Amino acid sequence: MSHPKSDTCDITLLLEGTFPYVSGGVSSWVNQIIRAYPEYRFGLIFLGSRREDYSKFRYELPENVVHFEEHFLYDGLNDNNRPKGHEGDPEAFKIVNDLHLSFKADNADVALQSFRKIASQMLPKGKLTADDFLRSRMAWDLICQRYNESCNDPSFVDYFWTVRMMHAPLWKLASIVSTAPKSRVFHTISTGYAGFLGALLKNTLGTPLILSEHGIYTKERKIDLFKSEWIKDSRNLFQRDSSELSYFRQMWIRFFEWLGRFCYDASDQIIALYEQNRLRQVADGASDERSFNIPNGINLPRFAPLRDQRPEDDPPLVLCLIGRVVPIKDIKTFIRAMRYVANRLPTAEGWIAGPEDEDPAYAEECKALVISLGLQENIKFLGFQRVDALMPKIGLTILSSISEALPLVILEGYAAGVPTVSTEVGSCRQLVEGLTDEDKAIGPSGAIVDIADPEALANASLDLLTNKARWKAASNAAIARVERFYDDRIMFGSYKKVYETALAQSSES
Repeated sequence: MSHPKSDTCDITLLLEGTFPYVSGGVSSWVNQIIRAYPEYRFGLIFLGSRREDYSKFRYELPENVVHFEEHFLYDGLNDNNRPKGHEGDPEAFKIVNDLHLSFKADNADVALQSFRKIASQMLPKGKLTADDFLRSRMAWDLICQRYNESCNDPSFVDYFWTVRMMHAPLWKLASIVSTAPKSRVFHTISTGYAGFLGALLKNTLGTPLILSEHGIYTKERKIDLFKSEWIKDSRNLFQRDSSELSYFRQMWIRFFEWLGRFCYDASDQIIALYEQNRLRQVADGASDERSFNIPNGINLPRFAPLRDQRPEDDPPLVLCLIGRVVPIKDIKTFIRAMRYVANRLPTAEGWIAGPEDEDPAYAEECKALVISLGLQENIKFLGFQRVDALMPKIGLTILSSISEALPLVILEGYAAGVPTVSTEVGSCRQLVEGLTDEDKAIGPSGAIVDIADPEALANASLDLLTNKARWKAASNAAIARVERFYDDRIMFGSYKKVYETALAQSSES
């Protein structure tokens, strides 16, 4: 498959595990942003795990995308070449050792200085090469030293391979700096590996860097790491403390925290969706002066006509969860909630509309749970669906997630007149109950419940679906709230200023 290529771009987006291969959420937002500014020539640098994890594009590339390239960070890490050992560069490993000493002393400022030095030496002409990291005597000695000093897990083999898997992709990212298209602005849509690349580009080329975080990357990775079964814990029953994370999970968390801090340090403009997330960014190392909020918005003319397609009588007895079938969406809580709902409303249906290929094992567990609860007649797995086709047929959008930012699906439902029942994550309480006095005066546009509480989720849904007046009031509030505060024209105007500021900065440099 051929992709557009160009040596120059106005704005290059750095995309980790999202558009154009993954649908919904952040990807929808990226698609919106690119299409909103046809006057800009966009480049896209996609970062994924392995080629096999991404089958096909979920979105067509807009016409103003003039460059697309993709890199798979874990492909080729275990090559079959016979390794050739060597000593390594003493100067480079002194910087590495200084970094670890600053970590040990808990000195963030000194550690950040060392982090910048190391990152610059990882570039193609730097002193700290990937070959040094993978095969040098100095790297081996340093890994052994760190294991003996710090690791409380008895398996050195697991420690060794964790260190390699964690750090090796950084050299792939460093190699992109010299081949990336010349861009007037770089815009990373997360911290993490994409943010590391963005910081390298900014520090090496001097090109302005914008960071937009929908969710807080480090927080979401922590949730993933808590649940991950591939992270080893070799301690026996007597060595483990139930209140303590395994050492390898702590390693990954600290690693992503420092990738985030490195990106925050380099970013000229740091954007959050709402104030709680902005404060979390600041607590994690972002500059208070360079950070601000731009809420998501949606295309109201696209969804408003769907209101007239809705039945005029009682709301449809359909609860619809629109999202990827992955653990962070906590699909199982929704399924369990549907058991309570079906006990009172046997004809009610729960629709799960989203791709199942990101975590097939979890999707199978969800389907097995449906069978075990006897809900085969009530729950439907629809796969990926166009939101426009769903909205006239449903009574509620449901979010049972354990982590969200500012979910577009709630706003899309609102524009179509569909209230929501959501867990209290991200900005969802703000979306349901309002933020300012003016916003709160509109009234609730649904209900908020605790995480992982299927009975509460069911009861809140039933309270709306079985009371036409209450459902209608929530529907009217939803329409009023999205029209007043979440029109995408407001968002596009804000990002237009962001881009104009960055482009002007680029022209001056």
